[in-house]
Amino acid sequence: MTITYTNILTPEEYSSLRAAAGWSKIEASLAANGLMHSAFIVSVRDGEKAIGMARVITDYGYTVYIADVIVHPDYQGKGIGRGIMTRIMAWVGENIAPGQAKYITLMAAKGKEGFYEKFGFVRRPTDELGPGMTQWIRKKEGKL
Repeated sequence: MTITYTNILTPEEYSSLRAAAGWSKIEASLAANGLMHSAFIVSVRDGEKAIGMARVITDYGYTVYIADVIVHPDYQGKGIGRGIMTRIMAWVGENIAPGQAKYITLMAAKGKEGFYEKFGFVRRPTDELGPGMTQWIRKKEGKL
């Protein structure tokens, strides 16, 4: 096993990793656009095979969203997710000017909250922060 970290990921590799994680399929054009407009991508490879990834989306102001943290099930428990998050948090830190702050959010898969707590994230809701909320909208025949 030869593990390397890069910033290159094809839409096909992205879709394959989503499938391996049991996540919903994303249309090829949407996957390509999502990758192209990501501010930062971490791709993990075993040789030539993509085995993990995550991407960062930002408004280049104060908001940063960490999306699609995936490690192929065959490679979980080997420190690869930690390597991904360490690189992402370093990238965010490099893009904060002295005296500034960034608001970093993510959606943890059920049961994975403890992994993100190791990087300083807090579970919601708290006394100060309400619950995270999300919604998928799919357009069908001209209607939402």
